[in-house]
Amino acid sequence: MKYGYARVSTVGQDLQSQIETLKSEGCKVIYNEKFTGTRTDRHEFQKALAALVKGDTLVVTKLDRFARSAGDAIQIVRGLFERGVKVHILNMGLIENTPTGKLIFTILSGFAEFERDMIVERTQEGKAIARQRSDFREGRPNKFTKAQILHALQLLETHSYKQVAEKTGISKSTLVRAKRKEAQVTESALL
Repeated sequence: MKYGYARVSTVGQDLQSQIETLKSEGCKVIYNEKFTGTRTDRHEFQKALAALVKGDTLVVTKLDRFARSAGDAIQIVRGLFERGVKVHILNMGLIENTPTGKLIFTILSGFAEFERDMIVERTQEGKAIARQRSDFREGRPNKFTKAQILHALQLLETHSYKQVAEKTGISKSTLVRAKRKEAQVTESALL
């Protein structure tokens, strides 16, 4: 039987294209999760590995969905081969349990790990350059301007949180945080 495994790194990413691709490859059971590949405790991946028996095939769309490093990939594939399980990585092909198949897989795993490391390095370099700017702020930019938040807080004087949220589009939790922050600023100014 063919088992599929789909993974994206963040909650905001979409699994649907991977799942559709795995279905079109004939996977009867598809395990999926939204988890960074650098984590070792990928529960759905562990379930997929546990479900596989001799003669089954594990299908993933790309090598980087499968393992967190070349060493990890080689260890997982070796374990699956020992159990008589085939591995099909769609952007590479069927990984064969032959000396040539193992060599090609090892080389491609090394390149995949290298590519991932290069992405991390470029990201860190970009962040280091950005931190040098005086206007740099870590994290996601604010969705609303200070003026919009201030206006919403003024509306709270005569309206409920729900009414203000409906009028401004600013969530109740954001309003509560802004109100708390305003109270702290006022309190510290009085001291």
